[in-house]
Amino acid sequence: MANLKPWFEKGMNQYDYINSMQVHKENLIKVYNQFQLDEADKEFLQTLQEKELKAIILAADWCGDAMVNLPILMRVADEALLETRYLIRDENLDLMDQYLTNGKSRSIPIIIFVNKDFEEVGKWGPRAPEAQAIADQLKANIPDKESPEYEAAFKAFIKSFTERITTDKTLWNDIKNSIISILKNA
Repeated sequence: MANLKPWFEKGMNQYDYINSMQVHKENLIKVYNQFQLDEADKEFLQTLQEKELKAIILAADWCGDAMVNLPILMRVADEALLETRYLIRDENLDLMDQYLTNGKSRSIPIIIFVNKDFEEVGKWGPRAPEAQAIADQLKANIPDKESPEYEAAFKAFIKSFTERITTDKTLWNDIKNSIISILKNA
């Protein structure tokens, strides 16, 4: 993969991203304010500070997964002194299309960890395995897209999933562990 510096430089910082949000801002801030790292995580993340790692995040404010994953990443980044830049998915499809989920879906968020030379050292996203299991379980009863009941069932799924991911602190911990597992190999 080529040097990712131009993508990093194009991105918004964390504060500009949050301030630009039109959807899910309140929930993102709620998760950010309620999520805390434990001492063991802080100790590990502080060992990364000298590596000068950075992260390029493909996201969008309408995305429920981004709403819960990004504030957890922000806490991790704060402790690791990881500089982050946010790119809106639909405005950066050239990069997004290099990180498709299952080779076909533009699922977000995607977090690309880079070293000080802007070379990729890890990738995370769009969901922790535990969050995917919850989504799969909640989606199990949604009828086919062609069904007249699909739209109502899908809206109910989104509402239920959003409620769960904005309140389930065990899941937040799973997300944190999933992100940190990538950083352990960076």
